[in-house]
Amino acid sequence: MRDLRILFMGTPDFAVETLKAIIENKYHVVGVITAPDRPAGRGRKLKASAVKEYALSKNLKVLQPTNLKDEDFIEELRALEANLNIVVAFRMLPKVVWDMPEYGTFNLHASLLPDYRGAAPINWAVINGEQKTGITTFFIDEKIDTGHLIFQKEVEIKNDDTAGILHDTLMKKGADLVLDTIKAIENDSVTVIPQPKDSTFKTAYKLNRENTKINWEDDLHTIHNLIRGLSPYPTAWCELYNKGASENIKIYDARPIEEAHTYDIGKIIIEDSTIKVAVKNGYIVLKKLQLPGKKAMESQALLNGYVFYRDAKMC
Repeated sequence: MRDLRILFMGTPDFAVETLKAIIENKYHVVGVITAPDRPAGRGRKLKASAVKEYALSKNLKVLQPTNLKDEDFIEELRALEANLNIVVAFRMLPKVVWDMPEYGTFNLHASLLPDYRGAAPINWAVINGEQKTGITTFFIDEKIDTGHLIFQKEVEIKNDDTAGILHDTLMKKGADLVLDTIKAIENDSVTVIPQPKDSTFKTAYKLNRENTKINWEDDLHTIHNLIRGLSPYPTAWCELYNKGASENIKIYDARPIEEAHTYDIGKIIIEDSTIKVAVKNGYIVLKKLQLPGKKAMESQALLNGYVFYRDAKMC
């Protein structure tokens, strides 16, 4: 059995679950690499990453390089004498880093590779209406998410799952898959599978202002999938036209209703303390939304203090 010296790399909550599992299973973590502290909140005070906070609570050595090719940083890595790197939700590594340890560098990715390579695999699986996704461990190579596969596990996506719900499910199952991968490397029993080299697979594009905006001309279920695929972050948005003025709003939660109607697309209907938006083949019922400068609110609470006028519509 190999004696592992693990260097862990990660930044958000998604990565904490895996690091926690590694520590609780008594593996030797020689160091943790995470993002530099960032300004956050109204006061713009520096805030540590979730991984840093957990690592410090366990008295682990933490490195926060701004440049992964910096010679001083590379020397610090060599001094740690790690023989296995594990990456979860971190940035792209230069070869000098991922090629350093004897037993390689493997990554946990929140999709069934080769589908949904890229920055936002959880969001796009929901946005595209997939019924299943999964998690993958693979050895890192020169390109993004293209290395040899180690293990995969399928996960069902339910019709009302949001990206947030799926995130938490994959986070927990991902930690377990990483442990399975560590054990296989520890026992020298890993069998890898090369990924296909064609380009016919679905991509997890980076989310931006354009691809998170709701197009109310889309199909009912396409709109619903976009909303739940962006909830709770970064959140689907659109323009609300009301009383002769337009403002941008965010929609956190909604449900679709298939029903014939004669309303114009985007028309807002207030009925029985609910907010409905007319679309091609039914309605989108808004359950939670956020107006500019306000907190996100349940629709019923919003209606207690906000008036939708007869010209109200979504654009």
